[in-house]
Amino acid sequence: MGDPIGHSLSPLLHNAAFDTLGLDWVSVAFPVPAGGVADALAGMRVLGIVGLSVTMPHKHDAALLVDECTDVAGRLGVVNCITQTNGRLTGDSTDGAGFIEALRRGCHFDPGGRRCLVVGAGGAARAVVMALADAGADEVVVVNRTRARAEAAAALAGGRGRVGAEADVAHAELVVQATALGMAGSDGPPVPIDPEALHDGQLVADLVYSPAVTPLLAAARARGAQTMGGLGMLVHQAALALERWTGMEAPADAMWEAVQGRISPTGGMRGTPPVGDA
Repeated sequence: MGDPIGHSLSPLLHNAAFDTLGLDWVSVAFPVPAGGVADALAGMRVLGIVGLSVTMPHKHDAALLVDECTDVAGRLGVVNCITQTNGRLTGDSTDGAGFIEALRRGCHFDPGGRRCLVVGAGGAARAVVMALADAGADEVVVVNRTRARAEAAAALAGGRGRVGAEADVAHAELVVQATALGMAGSDGPPVPIDPEALHDGQLVADLVYSPAVTPLLAAARARGAQTMGGLGMLVHQAALALERWTGMEAPADAMWEAVQGRISPTGGMRGTPPVGDA
């Protein structure tokens, strides 16, 4: 559920997995306006809906209205996945864990003991900051225009987190772009950091998945850095949610194949508006 929701790739991901697993299940997109989360969750209970993905603008409200949150969702104060079991609704956040899985599976990169830097302090950035710290990163530096928001995000990494500046980019082994900058159709500068600071030996990840190669990733490649787009995080957070609902191992390869051809290299999703889930 979300608003808008028609662009979401989640039903495509889920239905590909259900088909592969042989489950007689279906995933559909529910447009729910702001302020409608309580009614939507009441409907979930009455209709016996097993699982629900939650996107903008409902993640915070959902965290307040479910019966219980996992530790991760409680610490973040947001929910992107709800599971119904015997009438009780449990909220979870799979974004951060999905990002870590994308790093490990797609780039063979383990953040344990690494110097990491996250650009941004919104919901996606906060999930990544906490997940990197939980995965054993040596340091998680947060760079953001508003210092107070940067401090709140860095605090999620505990003693491993600190607020940094753009000068820290050159010293990071992993650089994560976690804002909407560079997304097809977005306003603002397409590259939020000086690409001259990027270099060989770094992994540069952009959470934006449309276009498949953002201006930042193109600049990073030109500087010799390894890169990772946002599609891997999208797939793996959905796979983790599906495992919560079904109790079965998600077929991540089938989910990846289902969406990979839908993203244009230059911007937008083929047949849908160029807006990403968040």
